[in-house]
Amino acid sequence: MNGDPRLYEILEALDIDFEYHEHPPGPTIEKALKYWKDIDSAHCKNIFFRNHKGNRHYLVISDYRYQLDIHDLEKRLKQGKLTFASPRRLKKFLGTEGGSVSLFNLINDTENHVHLFIDENLKEAERLSFHPNINTASLVITREGMRKFLDWSGNSYEYIRLYDEL
Repeated sequence: MNGDPRLYEILEALDIDFEYHEHPPGPTIEKALKYWKDIDSAHCKNIFFRNHKGNRHYLVISDYRYQLDIHDLEKRLKQGKLTFASPRRLKKFLGTEGGSVSLFNLINDTENHVHLFIDENLKEAERLSFHPNINTASLVITREGMRKFLDWSGNSYEYIRLYDEL
Protein backbone atom coordinates (compact mmCIF):
# COMPACT_ATOMS: atom_id res chain seq x y z
CA MET A 1 0.00 0.00 0.00
CA ASN A 2 1.15 3.52 -0.78
CA GLY A 3 1.58 6.05 1.99
CA ASP A 4 3.23 6.20 5.37
CA PRO A 5 3.38 2.71 6.95
CA ARG A 6 2.91 4.32 10.38
CA LEU A 7 -0.56 5.41 9.31
CA TYR A 8 -1.66 1.85 8.61
CA GLU A 9 -0.19 0.69 11.92
CA ILE A 10 -2.12 3.41 13.76
CA LEU A 11 -5.38 2.57 11.98
CA GLU A 12 -4.92 -1.09 12.83
CA ALA A 13 -4.11 -0.32 16.48
CA LEU A 14 -7.25 1.84 16.70
CA ASP A 15 -9.31 -0.90 15.04
CA ILE A 16 -10.32 1.45 12.22
CA ASP A 17 -11.33 -0.45 9.11
CA PHE A 18 -10.55 1.16 5.79
CA GLU A 19 -10.82 0.57 2.08
CA TYR A 20 -7.68 1.24 0.08
CA HIS A 21 -7.96 2.53 -3.49
CA GLU A 22 -4.72 3.01 -5.40
CA HIS A 23 -4.73 5.39 -8.37
CA PRO A 24 -2.44 7.71 -10.35
CA PRO A 25 -1.46 10.98 -8.63
CA GLY A 26 -4.43 13.16 -7.72
CA PRO A 27 -2.85 16.35 -6.36
CA THR A 28 -5.93 18.46 -7.10
CA ILE A 29 -9.65 17.83 -6.79
CA GLU A 30 -10.02 18.12 -10.56
CA LYS A 31 -7.47 15.35 -11.15
CA ALA A 32 -8.69 13.14 -8.30
CA LEU A 33 -12.33 13.26 -9.45
CA LYS A 34 -11.75 10.79 -12.27
CA TYR A 35 -10.30 8.26 -9.79
CA TRP A 36 -13.07 8.75 -7.24
CA LYS A 37 -15.96 8.00 -9.59
CA ASP A 38 -16.36 4.40 -8.42
CA ILE A 39 -15.63 5.04 -4.73
CA ASP A 40 -18.78 5.30 -2.62
CA SER A 41 -17.93 7.94 -0.03
CA ALA A 42 -17.92 11.64 0.74
CA HIS A 43 -14.70 12.90 -0.81
CA CYS A 44 -12.94 15.45 1.36
CA LYS A 45 -11.03 18.55 0.40
CA ASN A 46 -8.28 19.38 2.90
CA ILE A 47 -6.74 22.85 2.98
CA PHE A 48 -4.02 24.04 5.33
CA PHE A 49 -4.04 27.70 6.44
CA ARG A 50 -2.17 29.94 8.80
CA ASN A 51 -3.33 33.11 10.51
CA HIS A 52 -1.84 36.50 9.61
CA LYS A 53 0.71 36.33 12.46
CA GLY A 54 1.81 32.84 11.45
CA ASN A 55 1.40 31.51 14.98
CA ARG A 56 -1.77 29.47 14.41
CA HIS A 57 -2.43 26.79 11.81
CA TYR A 58 -5.70 25.32 10.65
CA LEU A 59 -6.72 22.31 8.62
CA VAL A 60 -10.08 22.89 6.96
CA ILE A 61 -11.89 19.75 5.82
CA SER A 62 -14.91 20.08 3.59
CA ASP A 63 -16.91 18.28 0.95
CA TYR A 64 -14.92 18.51 -2.28
CA ARG A 65 -17.90 20.12 -4.05
CA TYR A 66 -17.62 23.25 -1.91
CA GLN A 67 -16.02 26.17 -3.74
CA LEU A 68 -13.78 28.04 -1.35
CA ASP A 69 -14.33 31.76 -0.88
CA ILE A 70 -11.51 32.72 1.45
CA HIS A 71 -13.20 35.96 2.62
CA ASP A 72 -16.38 34.08 3.51
CA LEU A 73 -14.28 31.39 5.22
CA GLU A 74 -12.47 34.03 7.30
CA LYS A 75 -15.84 35.35 8.53
CA ARG A 76 -17.13 31.87 9.36
CA LEU A 77 -13.96 30.73 11.17
CA LYS A 78 -13.53 34.03 13.08
CA GLN A 79 -9.73 33.66 13.11
CA GLY A 80 -8.82 36.89 11.31
CA LYS A 81 -7.06 37.03 7.97
CA LEU A 82 -6.00 33.63 6.64
CA THR A 83 -3.45 32.66 4.03
CA PHE A 84 -2.51 29.32 2.56
CA ALA A 85 0.37 27.80 4.50
CA SER A 86 3.71 27.70 2.71
CA PRO A 87 5.36 24.44 1.59
CA ARG A 88 7.79 24.87 4.50
CA ARG A 89 4.92 25.05 7.00
CA LEU A 90 3.19 22.07 5.38
CA LYS A 91 6.36 20.04 5.89
CA LYS A 92 6.99 21.33 9.42
CA PHE A 93 3.51 20.89 10.87
CA LEU A 94 1.95 18.13 8.75
CA GLY A 95 5.00 16.35 7.35
CA THR A 96 3.71 16.56 3.79
CA GLU A 97 3.84 18.45 0.52
CA GLY A 98 1.14 20.25 -1.42
CA GLY A 99 -1.32 17.92 -3.13
CA SER A 100 -1.19 15.37 -0.30
CA VAL A 101 -2.78 17.32 2.55
CA SER A 102 -5.08 15.05 4.53
CA LEU A 103 -6.67 14.40 7.89
CA PHE A 104 -4.13 11.60 8.25
CA ASN A 105 -1.22 14.09 8.19
CA LEU A 106 -2.04 14.65 11.86
CA ILE A 107 0.17 11.65 12.66
CA ASN A 108 3.05 14.09 12.06
CA ASP A 109 1.67 16.86 14.30
CA THR A 110 3.05 15.42 17.52
CA GLU A 111 2.64 18.71 19.40
CA ASN A 112 -1.02 19.13 18.34
CA HIS A 113 -0.30 22.52 16.84
CA VAL A 114 -2.97 22.29 14.13
CA HIS A 115 -6.64 23.03 14.85
CA LEU A 116 -9.26 21.47 12.56
CA PHE A 117 -12.42 23.03 11.22
CA ILE A 118 -14.62 20.32 9.77
CA ASP A 119 -17.64 20.96 7.58
CA GLU A 120 -20.67 20.08 9.70
CA ASN A 121 -22.29 18.42 6.69
CA LEU A 122 -19.62 15.69 6.90
CA LYS A 123 -21.17 14.62 10.23
CA GLU A 124 -23.92 13.04 8.13
CA ALA A 125 -21.57 11.12 5.83
CA GLU A 126 -21.37 7.41 6.60
CA ARG A 127 -18.08 7.03 4.70
CA LEU A 128 -15.34 9.58 4.02
CA SER A 129 -12.25 9.42 1.83
CA PHE A 130 -8.83 10.99 2.37
CA HIS A 131 -5.38 10.53 0.87
CA PRO A 132 -3.14 8.31 3.06
CA ASN A 133 -0.52 11.11 3.20
CA ILE A 134 0.31 10.55 -0.46
CA ASN A 135 -1.86 11.47 -3.43
CA THR A 136 -1.56 8.14 -5.26
CA ALA A 137 -4.26 6.46 -3.18
CA SER A 138 -7.46 7.14 -1.28
CA LEU A 139 -8.58 5.58 1.99
CA VAL A 140 -12.24 5.31 2.88
CA ILE A 141 -13.14 5.20 6.56
CA THR A 142 -16.43 5.42 8.40
CA ARG A 143 -17.62 8.49 10.27
CA GLU A 144 -16.94 6.56 13.50
CA GLY A 145 -13.43 5.74 12.24
CA MET A 146 -12.78 9.43 11.64
CA ARG A 147 -13.95 10.25 15.16
CA LYS A 148 -11.64 7.59 16.63
CA PHE A 149 -8.71 8.94 14.62
CA LEU A 150 -9.42 12.53 15.71
CA ASP A 151 -9.66 11.50 19.35
CA TRP A 152 -6.37 9.59 19.04
CA SER A 153 -4.60 12.54 17.40
CA GLY A 154 -5.22 14.87 20.32
CA ASN A 155 -5.66 17.80 17.97
CA SER A 156 -8.44 20.24 18.75
CA TYR A 157 -11.28 20.28 16.28
CA GLU A 158 -14.75 21.60 15.76
CA TYR A 159 -17.54 21.12 13.29
CA ILE A 160 -18.65 24.33 11.67
CA ARG A 161 -21.04 25.37 8.92
CA LEU A 162 -18.65 26.13 6.08
CA TYR A 163 -21.22 26.95 3.42
CA ASP A 164 -24.91 27.54 3.04
CA GLU A 165 -25.58 25.26 0.07
CA LEU A 166 -23.75 23.01 -2.34
